[in-house]
Amino acid sequence: MQTFQTLGLAPDIFKAISAMGFEIPTPVQAKAIPQLLASDQDLIAYAQTGTGKTAAFSLPIIQKLNMEDGRIQALVLCPTRELCIQTSNEIKKFIQFMPNVSIVSVYGGDAKEKQLRSLKSGAHIVVGTPGRVHDFIRSRQLNFSAVRWLVLDEADEMLSMGFKDDLDAILSTTPNEKQTLLFSATMPSEMQTIVRTYMRNPIEINAGTQNVSAENIKHLYSVVKATDKYAALKRILDVNPDIYGIVFCRTRMDTKEIADKLIEDDYSADALHGDLSQPQREHVMKRFRAKQLQVLVATDVAARGLDINNLSHVIHYYLPDQLETYIHRSGRTGRAGKSGVSVAIITGRDKQKIQAIEKSAGIKIAQKDIPTGSEICEKRLLHFVDNIHQIEVEEAQIAPYMLEMENRLKDISKEEIVKRLAFVEFNQFLNYYRNAIDLNVGASSAKPIKERGEKGKRQERTAFSRFFINLGQRHQLDPGKLIKLLNKEMEGSGFEIGKIEILRNFSFFEIDSNYEQNVIKAFRDANWNGEPISVEVSKDKAPSSQSSGDRGDRGREREFRPRRDRDNKRSNTDSRNAAPSNFKKKKKSKFSNNFA
Repeated sequence: MQTFQTLGLAPDIFKAISAMGFEIPTPVQAKAIPQLLASDQDLIAYAQTGTGKTAAFSLPIIQKLNMEDGRIQALVLCPTRELCIQTSNEIKKFIQFMPNVSIVSVYGGDAKEKQLRSLKSGAHIVVGTPGRVHDFIRSRQLNFSAVRWLVLDEADEMLSMGFKDDLDAILSTTPNEKQTLLFSATMPSEMQTIVRTYMRNPIEINAGTQNVSAENIKHLYSVVKATDKYAALKRILDVNPDIYGIVFCRTRMDTKEIADKLIEDDYSADALHGDLSQPQREHVMKRFRAKQLQVLVATDVAARGLDINNLSHVIHYYLPDQLETYIHRSGRTGRAGKSGVSVAIITGRDKQKIQAIEKSAGIKIAQKDIPTGSEICEKRLLHFVDNIHQIEVEEAQIAPYMLEMENRLKDISKEEIVKRLAFVEFNQFLNYYRNAIDLNVGASSAKPIKERGEKGKRQERTAFSRFFINLGQRHQLDPGKLIKLLNKEMEGSGFEIGKIEILRNFSFFEIDSNYEQNVIKAFRDANWNGEPISVEVSKDKAPSSQSSGDRGDRGREREFRPRRDRDNKRSNTDSRNAAPSNFKKKKKSKFSNNFA
């Protein structure tokens, strides 16, 4: 059996690993560490979140640092501040017996001045988020001319969050002669562009097949009406009294709304979204890690980089449009060899999404009914009985009161005591589910909207709302930047986006009509380079992206521009050709090539 002692690590590094209690490397560590110690060849490592990637790339780098050179020699890029902090803290543990090695983390949400002071004091390793690192490069506060190692940690997440432009700008400032290390759970098409452009003949390491979910995760889905989703979520929580999991939503507004409802209904829950300050975020995460909260309601963006062990469940309140996002979500449970459950609450029209995920990821997602009220009551009562069995009684504390309690209960049988105890404990619960309806929708009862498609085929159609935004070409807006802006303000990963039209002084875009108010609220206080953003719904809604050029929309367009403004040449752009984003262009099939 391979151990850390056999990997060829320096004594001070091995001493730190031993002090942390590590003896046997994970698969990605066992493969990557010897390779990086022996070679300067670029490397691509496929590994799921939580498999020990930080040690896999940082231990060889630490060992090969030139201590006589005080310049930045290694740059580690992470998608979120949470992961940035976590990675930095982990590396600090590895160098605990190497006082001459310095590391600085830079990320948004913290004072730039504080981070700049740390950088000026010297750093061998910088761990940062793409946005903050790019900011420091533009202000000439960071110099990567001496960088020997560039690490892209969870590179697929950085691309899906819209950091492609930032990555290009950062990578272009690093030396050609460096070792680039890319660690990712998946390999989307955008990543292949990064590989071709910035990596040289990389060796590949597989510590878990790309785009495949862990085998110890049980995948389930339940079909309900859209109006019954919240009720279905509550039943899933109620039937799992010891649940410790994350509920994933599309937007920060959905997250707030659902978390507020759960808290109001006395569930141990809280929200994690982009509106939280760093101290608020850390407070929520501290409570969740300490299991003072059972349920965390989060957007994909806010939850990226979280490292939480022993999660029992991941619940998809909305299915994501990208296979990679589904894998990342589900992979937060079932870690370290433990089992976990991934549950999707869907409507009938989402069933083809389930089939697409099964096909692309090579997994089976089983349909499971939302439990009935009777099933939930039985489960909770039996759980209550099991807890009574497991309670360790402090005899000394209860003994003074036993005689009086026995005297008062002597006329009541054991069976009657059990019934009354259960009734006292669960009266409100039993009443709530007394006449509960069945929430499950049959496989054929929820029919999607249909329209006549190409060659007479029947195709699904999404109803789109058309929006005006007061930004255009003169504001340096293009389709990619618009999508990135939507990602930033909405924190969404499931909206269907229709046609984008970039004009000189303003633009138009389409989003699923179900989220019309979400868009308006998200942009209420938004700005673009200091200029307030105005987003309004056009008077006429386009029923689909194919019909957004109908005459009805031209009337709204004329309200915002002169009739013969020849400079306002239309730029109709398919968002598939824009920068990578969580938002995906509507295609002929409901589930596009994201799952193909």
